[in-house]
Amino acid sequence: MQLVSFLDDGRWRPGALRGNFVAEIETGGGETVEAIQAFMHDGRVREGRTRPISDVTLGLPVPNPGKIICIGLNYREHAREGGNPIPDYPAIFLRALTSLIPHGMPLLVPEVSTQLDFEAELAVVIGARARRVAERDALGCVFGYSCFNDGSVRDFQRKSSQWTIGKNFDATGAFGPHVTTADELPRGAAGLGIRTRLNDVVMQSGDTSDMIFSIERLIAIVSDAMTLEPGDLIVTGTPSGVGYARKPPVFLKPGDVCAIEIDGIGVLRNPIAQS
Repeated sequence: MQLVSFLDDGRWRPGALRGNFVAEIETGGGETVEAIQAFMHDGRVREGRTRPISDVTLGLPVPNPGKIICIGLNYREHAREGGNPIPDYPAIFLRALTSLIPHGMPLLVPEVSTQLDFEAELAVVIGARARRVAERDALGCVFGYSCFNDGSVRDFQRKSSQWTIGKNFDATGAFGPHVTTADELPRGAAGLGIRTRLNDVVMQSGDTSDMIFSIERLIAIVSDAMTLEPGDLIVTGTPSGVGYARKPPVFLKPGDVCAIEIDGIGVLRNPIAQS
């Protein structure tokens, strides 16, 4: 199943993509987390009326994730291109919901910087509550996977050892366009090609099997510290080829179009505009 959220009478409702149509997912409260929990429990959801995708407005596929947990330096070549050692423990930081936009909406170059960079990443959507889960059991907590652009304002990211400010400018990251359920992908989303195209030119090209810390390991590590709940996101790091490491550097500018592609999942595409 491919889960989306669409605007219906002023609120975001869960839906399932069916070709060029969206089928409404019927839940008690009309919430996306309820749809996730129903699928995790029954392996299916109850669908209602359908409408053409051209007639609906799509939003973030999980409109209000409780936690957006991001992993840095999780691909060896990306760590090396930035002059960083290969980590023994993952770099973990959080993104705010206000930093994210859905598929098709513009990423905004901040007024105070010209160094907005792209990062193609695989997002893991948690489907079941997890606290101190063993690595061998971790994938049982996963609902599905999506595309994520961990857009980063590099000069602000480097102002201190904490990356938070550079990762949280409004509308500098993107998530979507849908979540593909785990049953439709290889175990642990391993072996998936992941790419960034900037104005149709490939800038990043990697494979999810190249992660230093697997999805199972990340879930185990994160759940040692904090309870993971349905709808939470773990964003798993980016391969090499980011803009700041290029010579000369390449940053996003108004008029560009940035696309994040993950095999078996889809394409997250956003134009770039000035804030």
